Amino acid sequence: MSDLLRLATAGSVDDGKSTLVGRLLYDTKSVLADQIDAVTRASVDKGLATPDLSLLVDGLRAEREQGITIDVAYRYFATPKRSFVLADTPGHVQYTRNTVSGASTAQLVILLVDARKGVVEQTRRHAAVLALLGVPKLVLAVNKIDLVGRDEPTEEAKTAAAAAVFAEISAEFAKLTGVLGWSSEDVLEIPVSALHGDNIATRSANTPYYDGPSLIEHLESVPVDADSAGAHAIGLRMPVQYVIRPRTAEYPDYRGYAGQIAAGSVAPGDEVVVLPSGIRSTVERIDTPDGELAVAQTGRSVTLILADDIDISRGDIVASPADAPEPVDTFDATVCWLGDKPLRPGARLLLKHGTRTTQAIVGSLLERFDEQRLAADPDPETLELNDIGRVGIRVAEPIAADVYRVNRHTGSFLLIDPAGGNTLAAGLVGDALTAVEVGTEA
Repeated sequence: MSDLLRLATAGSVDDGKSTLVGRLLYDTKSVLADQIDAVTRASVDKGLATPDLSLLVDGLRAEREQGITIDVAYRYFATPKRSFVLADTPGHVQYTRNTVSGASTAQLVILLVDARKGVVEQTRRHAAVLALLGVPKLVLAVNKIDLVGRDEPTEEAKTAAAAAVFAEISAEFAKLTGVLGWSSEDVLEIPVSALHGDNIATRSANTPYYDGPSLIEHLESVPVDADSAGAHAIGLRMPVQYVIRPRTAEYPDYRGYAGQIAAGSVAPGDEVVVLPSGIRSTVERIDTPDGELAVAQTGRSVTLILADDIDISRGDIVASPADAPEPVDTFDATVCWLGDKPLRPGARLLLKHGTRTTQAIVGSLLERFDEQRLAADPDPETLELNDIGRVGIRVAEPIAADVYRVNRHTGSFLLIDPAGGNTLAAGLVGDALTAVEVGTEA
């Protein structure tokens, strides 16, 4: 089991994401006393009787004034069993692009719903986006469960009402995630109250109908790959970030290729191929600021010294010859369109894949996925803001991309506005969109 878990939150506006994150930080003692004091004072100023834990996360003034999250807030906390990197993402449909950013590297996502509202349109949209991104594990946190049935005359009747609502929401969500490609083992539903801490750090006596783990217990024990970049083990992939040539008296002939290993591992003596040129060489040495390495694994930033003096530049990929992807200049891909203006066939954009940026043309719009109907509509005229669609792309320079479901890092790309530099789409190479495929079949 990995000792680090990357997770994110998602959900609709006012479902309580920031309060949940604040509760996680508070219950794991990951906030300083002066931060708690500041939140307490701010809560008193707002007329609240208890600290508003969402203020631990909603740090931007605009967020505090509106009471919503409008940016991705990264937080770090730990328990004795595991460390966590958490991205708290926005709930408003306008900021779905931020949800894509926050969840793109997540190994698990906590998707919140308000127990009084259940699975809503934004829940289905977020679930489709998470399926698109290949997030391996999901937790459905049915929040504000303490507010269900509160007008019932007895505690027994209130508990029965809450149990019925939780069962209904869980069943609907299980059906949705099943269609989108998750197995039941990868999804857990938990009734919680982020405000009062029910089933967050410890199991609550207020939900006797639930016999599963608390949220933190599940986060501590859920099995995830240390390298969750893809569903399959593949050979070396290292996008070249920089070519190091000091040209000093001490290092007159030094030529190193620096980058972060996106998949696989590498050791001195390994044969490698440089893409897209296809030239082969052998690794002589692996340098780091801390000295040479005998082997380097996924996620490590290194400098490779090769046996041959060959032409390599930023944007190339050093790969294992056994399963190196074939460089392509035309391919189909799935994109989540994030631009305010619609995407139309013939759009000329920049495509950033790994460390390579090249000109690209979107030649055709093949399908648009309707996340509410879980079906694909063929040949759309445009893709609008937050639409998920399948497109054909032609690039000026070949890219060496894996299929996204094989590797999340080398199978993803960005489409960028060449004029303003804004990110317009997050894209996945190949047949990665399980949601579209299953939805079409359904």
